[in-house]
Order: sequence, then C-alpha cells, then structure tokens
Amino acid sequence: MEEKTKEEEKKTDSRDGKAPPKQRLTVCLLSAAFFGSIGSSFLYGYNLSVVNAPASYIKVFYNKTWLYRYNEPIGDETVTLLWSITVSIFAIGGLVGALTVSFLIKALGRKGTLLANNALALIAALLLALGETAGSFEMLIIGRFIIGMDSGVSLSVLPMYLGEISPRQVRGSIGQFHSIFICLGVFIGQVLGLPEIFGQESRWNFLFAFLAFPALLQLCVLPFLPESPRFLLMERRDEVGAKKAFQAFLGRNDVSRELDEVHAESRAQNTQRTASVLELVQKRSLRWQMITVVVVMSCYQLCGLNAIWYYTSGILKDAGFEDQLIPYITLSTGGVETLAAIISGLVIEKVGRRPLLIFGFSAMAVFFSLLTVFLHFQERFSWMPYLSFTSILLLIASFCSGPGGVPFVLTGELFEQSYRPPAFMIAGTVNWLSNFAVGLLFPFIQAALQTFAFLLFVVVCAAGAVYLLVVLPETKNKTFVEISQSFSKINGVSDQSHEQEMEDVLDANGLKAGGDVERESSF
Repeated sequence: MEEKTKEEEKKTDSRDGKAPPKQRLTVCLLSAAFFGSIGSSFLYGYNLSVVNAPASYIKVFYNKTWLYRYNEPIGDETVTLLWSITVSIFAIGGLVGALTVSFLIKALGRKGTLLANNALALIAALLLALGETAGSFEMLIIGRFIIGMDSGVSLSVLPMYLGEISPRQVRGSIGQFHSIFICLGVFIGQVLGLPEIFGQESRWNFLFAFLAFPALLQLCVLPFLPESPRFLLMERRDEVGAKKAFQAFLGRNDVSRELDEVHAESRAQNTQRTASVLELVQKRSLRWQMITVVVVMSCYQLCGLNAIWYYTSGILKDAGFEDQLIPYITLSTGGVETLAAIISGLVIEKVGRRPLLIFGFSAMAVFFSLLTVFLHFQERFSWMPYLSFTSILLLIASFCSGPGGVPFVLTGELFEQSYRPPAFMIAGTVNWLSNFAVGLLFPFIQAALQTFAFLLFVVVCAAGAVYLLVVLPETKNKTFVEISQSFSKINGVSDQSHEQEMEDVLDANGLKAGGDVERESSF
C-alpha cells in the first residue's frame, strides 16, 4: 500500500494536487506529422522507386540525344555508365544534403529548414521533367543530384522536428509517420510507373513532374504550423513562441510543466548553443549513444533491403516470373511495406523500440537465409520461385516492422537538445555512404557469389540484432534526460552529478515541493 501511495503521489501535481492531464493527439500535432512527412519522407521513398519503370525509356532518350549531338549511336558501356550515374548520384546528393543539416537548422530552425528544402524539390522537378524536351540528359543527372540533396536534408530534419514536437507518450508513433510516408512514397512511385498511367515512353517525364506536388502541398500548410517549441526556447530564447507552440501541439493552455522541464534541461546542459560534430565525438558521456546510432544507421542500409528494391525486377525475372507481370508483383511489395510500417506505428508505444529493432533484424536474417536457399534450388522445382517471392515479401515486412523507421526515432531520442543536430548529421552521413556502397557494390557481389550474395546481409542483420540486444536500453516513454542517464553506466561515467544538477534546477524553478512529490511533463 505504501509503494502504491508513493507512486500516486509522484503522479500528482505539486501546485494544484491534480493528476497530470492525459495526453491526446491534437489536430495540430497530426497535421505537422502529416504535412511534414508528405513533403519530405514521401519524396525520398518516391525517388527510390520512380526510376525503375522508365529505365528503358530514359536509356532510349540518352541514345537519341547522343545520336543528335555526335551523329553516332551511343555505346552500350557509355549508356550503362550514364544510367548508373543517374541512379547513384541520388545518394551523393543525399550525402551533401546531410552534411549541411547542422548549419541549416541553426540558421532556419527545424520547420524553416523543411520549408526552404522544398525549393530543391521544385528545382529538381523542373530539371527532371523538362530534360527530355530540352534534349539534355545532363538535366536529369543534375536533377537527381538535387532531389538527393532534398532527401538528405529532410531525412535528418524531419525526424528531429517530429521528435521535439511530440509528447513522450506518443513520440514513437508520431516518429513512425516518417517511415510510413517513405513506404507510401515507394508504393505511389510503383503505382504511377504502371504502363496504364505514366510508365510509357510518351509519359515518363510526368513521373518526375509529380515531385512538385508534395513539395507544394507542404509549402501551403506547414507555414501555419508551429516551430519546435524546444528549439524556440533553448536556442532562440523565445519563451512566448515556445509557450504558444506547446499549447498548440498539446491542445491545452497550461503548459508550465513542459516549459519548466525544458528550462531545467537547458540549465543542466549549461549551454544554449548547438554542439559541433567534434564536440559530440569527444564527449565521453555520449560515446555509446554515438556508436549505437552509427551501428543502427549502418544496418539500416547494409541490411540489404535496398538491394531488394534496386534489383527486385531482376530477382523476380530470375525467379521465373513473366516480364509483363513483374510491375504488378513489385506493386504488391510496396503495399506490404506500407502496411507493415503502419502496424509498426500503431504498436511501437506498447512494444517499445528495442524489441521492434531486434525482432526486425533477426527476422531479416532468417528470411535472407531462406531466400538464398530458394534461389539456389529454384531451377530444380517449378514451385520454388513462389517461395522466393514469399521470402521477399516477408523480408520487406520484417524491415518495416522496426529497422525501417525506428532508427530515425532513436537518433532523436538518444541525445539532448544541443547534441541532436550533429548526431543527425553523423547519422545522415553514415546512412548515405552506406546507401551508395550497397548500390555500387552489390551488382559485383552478386556476380561473384550468385545466389549466395544475400548471405552477407544475413551476417549484417544478425550482428545488428546481437549488438542491440546487448547495448541498447529501452527508450519508450522516457524523457530525453532519462534516456541520456540510462547510458551512464556503459559510458563509464557517473550520472549522480547530472541528477543533482537537474534537481537543483528543478528546485530553483519551484518544480519540487517536498521530498516525494514530483511534477510530470508530457515531454
């Protein structure tokens, strides 16, 4: 009875004796997640799949342009090189975009950076859509680079924004909007690429013109939604703006708890400026958080799902499916991916981040192993290709159950305010370098190892699952300060001084009234 009473007291407001209000999803919060994702995550996913359907038509365009310019047909090696550059330069642009994030958000803020980033999407849409009309394959290559920059910025800034505006009780679910819209973008790219829509020689440029639509949609709505209140309070010192933002996102007038908590965190960090990458790397108390982010983001790309997306058509063709059926079969993979991401978003606050990641990577290791076996024996049995396809679907579902979205949520949760921008910058760099490596090296690995190429991904997935099982604590429903403290032991530093500093700040702000009574905040 005594323990129960103490727990109830801890949940009691020290000022008015009332329990903290139950957190609910507000229209403002959902709108920020939806429209932030539609012009960011959606575009990234769309660009992963949109180049598959028009590939042969774009190569024909390259040949016509070359013939017009030089009065001779383009060589097979040259067209392959140009096409490879067109596809892979997307990742190079993403890397460049990720490296600029820390500087952009310092100048423009989270929401401001997302809005400014739409300019890149609109420029890329024009270049890609008008390249054929202008007779310039260079416009397509430059356009892919620019839309890659757009994705590099948005993949870092959006998860940061969503993590900072979301109450901790729903932070994982709101963060999963990022993953859901990536999957939705992939799916819509597949749908629009069907022969009945834009997957024709006379219409393929409309696939790229569509890029402007999500960007314009975000530009029309996001300006009317609040900036991150944590950014406003801790970095801009705008208490009035932060209060209004908290009120809008939480849907209530009394946000004193949230303001006091952010003030306390700011005082405990003893800095209001954004740390540099070098300062983050050198800080001992954040060592294993940084290692964890690098491992998780590396596994996110090196786990092999991009190889599945980039080479789905070839895998299905080798598995024995007819050419005219492949676009529709590929469409089903996008649908499974989207469904799995939605389910993950619904259960993440109940199950937790850690179990979803460990389960996802473990299941991927199993299904990559099965896919290797099925592909190896597919020529001996007529029914084996169907098992290969089933393995691909289960691989995609396993990825989206956790590894597809949780790494971005986790990166935002493992670091307090001043270290979050450089952490996302490092995470984005690792993400895009790994992406580029898979796209560049997998064809050679596949040529050398044949059906055993996917065993490399088995090793990556299994190693990632073991690391997370040993190192990662659960971050569900914890404040950013509590998450940082959970790494104190493994980092080899004492969290006593940090806790005492936080308590002193709480006392100074009148947040504690007696030894057993604490105030609870949504963030």
